Amino acid sequence: MRLLVPSVFAALLALPVAATAQQTATRPAARAAQAAPTSPLSIDTAAFASLRWREVGPARGGRSVAVGGSVARPNEYWMGTTGGGVWKTTDGGLTWQPMSDRFFGGTIGAIAVDPRNPDVVWVGGGETCIRGNTAHGDGLWKTTDGGRTWALMGLKETRHIARVRVHPTNPDIVYVGALGHAFGNNPERGVFKTTDGGKTWAKILYRNDSTGISDLIMDPNDPNTLYAAFWHAYRRPWMLNSGGPGGGLFKTTDGGATWREI
Repeated sequence: MRLLVPSVFAALLALPVAATAQQTATRPAARAAQAAPTSPLSIDTAAFASLRWREVGPARGGRSVAVGGSVARPNEYWMGTTGGGVWKTTDGGLTWQPMSDRFFGGTIGAIAVDPRNPDVVWVGGGETCIRGNTAHGDGLWKTTDGGRTWALMGLKETRHIARVRVHPTNPDIVYVGALGHAFGNNPERGVFKTTDGGKTWAKILYRNDSTGISDLIMDPNDPNTLYAAFWHAYRRPWMLNSGGPGGGLFKTTDGGATWREI
């Protein structure tokens, strides 16, 4: 046994060496294959060699599912956290300031900056990443002065808002996609629309009281075309039920007057 055991270990130790030698012999051919263009859409990765990731903080902000910005102010961004309200940077992330503490806080699910006026920002409460420790919001908030003051714009019972989309040329038209109550059934879910800047809301797409919106996208070339994703999901304190007969993808081409399941 004293002779056998070292022999076995010697054989085992030789295996990786042989494999490494074989891989080394094939590396030139592999490099040549990788260097050869595979399609007209091949990307020259050298063009991105100077790009670097950097931490933009805040260091103790926690996770975030909501961000927004404006091309008019390339260094100004908004972030909604999942427990600390809304934050804003005006220097590209070097410093951040809390913007909602005197008005509301908690979990934020969506942020939308008005494309025509970056001082107008819409914020939806309640994240739709409904983890076991998820928290609901208290509706939809709006600022018209860059975050100095806020007004509650309704939709309180939607609880978890996934997306807010603002019309690019008419600021009075806003769409909201709401998941609804995460721990129970409620009808305040689906797609909502206002045409008067949030004074009144109409529910323009609805599936059932246990299926809500997980995403809402507006076509950048046609604001009357939108896509809405339904997610049949709910939580119990000990489990997540994800997916069901209510799920699906819908499309409108007339601003929500009619929808087609696609």
